[in-house]
Amino acid sequence: MKYLFVLLLIMSKPHAQEYHFASINYLIEQEIGRVILSEVYNELGIKITISPLPGKRAQHEARTGLKDGEIMRIYSYGKETPSTIRVPTPYYYLETMAFVRIDSNIDIKTPKDLNQYRIVKVRGVKHTQNITKGMPHVTDMDSTKQLMRLVSAGLADVALTNTLDGLVMLEQLNITNVIPSPQSLDRQSLYHYVHQSLAHLVPAVDQKIIEMKQSGKLDALILKAEKQIIRSYGDDAK
Repeated sequence: MKYLFVLLLIMSKPHAQEYHFASINYLIEQEIGRVILSEVYNELGIKITISPLPGKRAQHEARTGLKDGEIMRIYSYGKETPSTIRVPTPYYYLETMAFVRIDSNIDIKTPKDLNQYRIVKVRGVKHTQNITKGMPHVTDMDSTKQLMRLVSAGLADVALTNTLDGLVMLEQLNITNVIPSPQSLDRQSLYHYVHQSLAHLVPAVDQKIIEMKQSGKLDALILKAEKQIIRSYGDDAK
């Protein structure tokens, strides 16, 4: 009943039916999230637009209210960005994966194993930022493509990114001498965040995600989104 009241309240305000969120640019999981979250809001009768931005800028615009929130971040983002509200139910996930050259003999099993190596990661991405905190040889780059090219050329030892993101980039770049480690270093759920001024959105969006999970619609949408985005990156490589 409370969810229905909130939804009616949202839809009774024509000026409040369109929202503008930020995503992080050049990351596969964020592109997939753009497809999924747009459909979640569509099911609520709400139109959203999403602007891909560098990670730190996306956080700044969500924190200050320049954007209405971010489409997809890990749990700890909410603690670091208290002016945003986490929609409680996650709708996707990521893995923190170490990619290395085949001929490097580098064996990464735990985050501690990263300490001695030259690491590259995409700036502003929380899961790789958290796992490398305090490590001495970490360099931030603008995109996963740059990470893979550096490791392939031997200019960095380890590229850290989401597993799917790294695999798709390797295929797009036709890099064959870089591979993922045998196991991921971490797996984290991904949540939608809205600016605190839009707290009224949270119950309706959360309930819709729960409904879509229970009906199987979310799983089907994720599979469709993954195929769509992976195909688009393959087309770009041609």
